[in-house]
Amino acid sequence: MKTSLRLAFAAAAFALCSLAQAQAWPAKPVRIIVPYPPGGSVDVVTRKMASKLQEQTGQTFFVENKAGATGTIGLSQVVQSAADGYTLAANDTTYALLPHIFKKLPFDHAHDLLPVGAFVFAPMSVVVKADSKFRTLGDLVNAAKAEPNRITYGTGGAGTTPHFVSEALGIAAGANFMHIPFKGAGEATLGMLSGTVDFQVASTPGVMGQVKGGKARLLGVSGSRRLAALPDVPTFSEAGLKNFGLINFTGLWAPKGTPQAVIDRLQKEIATAMASADMKAFAEGIASEPGHWDSAAFAKDLAERTAHWGRVAANTAFERQ
Repeated sequence: MKTSLRLAFAAAAFALCSLAQAQAWPAKPVRIIVPYPPGGSVDVVTRKMASKLQEQTGQTFFVENKAGATGTIGLSQVVQSAADGYTLAANDTTYALLPHIFKKLPFDHAHDLLPVGAFVFAPMSVVVKADSKFRTLGDLVNAAKAEPNRITYGTGGAGTTPHFVSEALGIAAGANFMHIPFKGAGEATLGMLSGTVDFQVASTPGVMGQVKGGKARLLGVSGSRRLAALPDVPTFSEAGLKNFGLINFTGLWAPKGTPQAVIDRLQKEIATAMASADMKAFAEGIASEPGHWDSAAFAKDLAERTAHWGRVAANTAFERQ
């Protein structure tokens, strides 16, 4: 009986402690690690979310860029951080690719980071510089078919989402493109704008500034419908590529062991942010859909995407590092 009482008291004390942490959180600045260089889609969206969370909570949320090894350097730093809600990781669908990029990861992909929530759902796009000779996606694909491995595309590195999506695009189109890796998505965009590479596959938030500025053009977007912001840009399906509807997201993860009450509070703040008029306008302004997933929906989607990318990897020449 005494043992049972002690266990009951311990459980009650733990619950009260977790509740107290959630009520106090955030009591100091919250760091969000973006595991890529500045300028890419994850960076752009995370900085906007950090600003909104700061506005809502009255506490500082700041972004640090810790790039390298397809995001695993920054993610490892979060895994090793205190599980108290004050260090978070940001990423996109690239997280689901990691087991298929590396033979051995420096952390447990399925358990060491807890999916907190996903938000701002963006189609993938094929982007060329404004004066590119390729006026349509069909032009680009036909050129690649005529001269395999001559048409080049740039990404933020081997194993990133744009790399896998570009390879999947080639498979779907029956064309062979040449991959040119850069040090980050921002540099890949500069390579596309300068003509160093012929095109880029990118999530819309990372390139809409260049598109709106008249420096780049979209040849096609994933998803089931055209973008309200760019109604003249066809979907991949309309351009002849069927069953190619990948939608990217930006999300936040927390270290394993972070109190559930803190996770719940953060999810609530994300939901509040995405329901606000300015976040909806921000998402639509970068040709994305506003919305959010809670941790359960996020975890389910990650599991499905991880399995999907495993099938794509098995059909490409990509060799795990």
